[in-house]
Amino acid sequence: MTIGIHRPTQLVIDQAAIYHNIAAEKARLKPGVELFQVVKANGYGHGITQVARTAEKAGATGFCVAILDEALTLREAGFMQPILVLGITEPQYADVMAAHHISATVGSIDWLKTATNALSADHQLAVHLALDTGMGRIGFQHPAELRAAVQYLDDQAQFNFEGIFTHFAKADAADTAYFEQQIDRWKAFMAVLPKRPKYVHVSNSATSLWHAACNGNMIRYGVAAYGLNPSGTELTAPFTLQPAMSLTTKMVYVKQLPKGYSVSYGATYTAQQDEWVATLPIGYADGYERRLQGFHVLVNGEFCEIIGRICMDQLMIRLPQKYPVGTTVTLVGEDHGQVISLQDIADYCGTIHYEIACGFTQRLKRTYIN
Repeated sequence: MTIGIHRPTQLVIDQAAIYHNIAAEKARLKPGVELFQVVKANGYGHGITQVARTAEKAGATGFCVAILDEALTLREAGFMQPILVLGITEPQYADVMAAHHISATVGSIDWLKTATNALSADHQLAVHLALDTGMGRIGFQHPAELRAAVQYLDDQAQFNFEGIFTHFAKADAADTAYFEQQIDRWKAFMAVLPKRPKYVHVSNSATSLWHAACNGNMIRYGVAAYGLNPSGTELTAPFTLQPAMSLTTKMVYVKQLPKGYSVSYGATYTAQQDEWVATLPIGYADGYERRLQGFHVLVNGEFCEIIGRICMDQLMIRLPQKYPVGTTVTLVGEDHGQVISLQDIADYCGTIHYEIACGFTQRLKRTYIN
């Protein structure tokens, strides 16, 4: 997608905030526990390679991604650290992964058997066996299946049994009953292992923040690195998370809307009196959700309502007074002591901040500071 460099709309990414969030969690880890930074989905919308560089400086020793192409992006950018693809990659690409020293997630013995035929004789593929302890997404479901897979790996020189892991569905909840069920299932799986691989990992951000005793010897640090609480508002993080993303633009058109005149598609908003209205160069094609009609932005520290339907490329706000074209508008972030957070936007949209951050499209210019 074309990046909008010739309009005054930008995501501003504070690299110092990302560094802080990673370094603060690293300081809490027991000796010998590694931190792999999760940079999938373009670094949760923050920029995959830029986040990876900051994470490297903050002490991350590896990376996790969702798809093979993200891993290849890191390799092409020069990163030599271990990279684990958390999703299932088609076994036909096993040799590509092995050639680039990228670790594969495996959830069935059938995958291993198919990948065996795809691997070149001079390549060895590192694999992490995924265990489904209650997430219901991917992974071995029964200890007997795991035992068979480990035996298969022992018999095949083309594989390096590098890691084993699971993922918790409710590590971010105050009620720990389901989390404890998953722990019990995890223990049942681990009981059939004759020996442990190099990496044993169960912790995403939420697990590491609130259940650090479960960390194993590696954590997959995700959303917390970006300054976002994985629990939303249910649990308080053990240290201050610094949000790394803000979103700003500038007014490109300002007019006085006469009483009785309407704004945008469907004429869903009609002025009840003469009003000052500004048009902003951002819309739902940029990932600023159409359902945010009626929400607000910040202008000079004042909350200004979004009026009328948000368009593909533009939206309109009601001003308390006339402002000149070029006035800065904050859609996410702090302005004169007032704040609009990704959590605020998520709450208004009835979703989670992950979706909002990941939804900002590549058309938005990303500016890196600090």
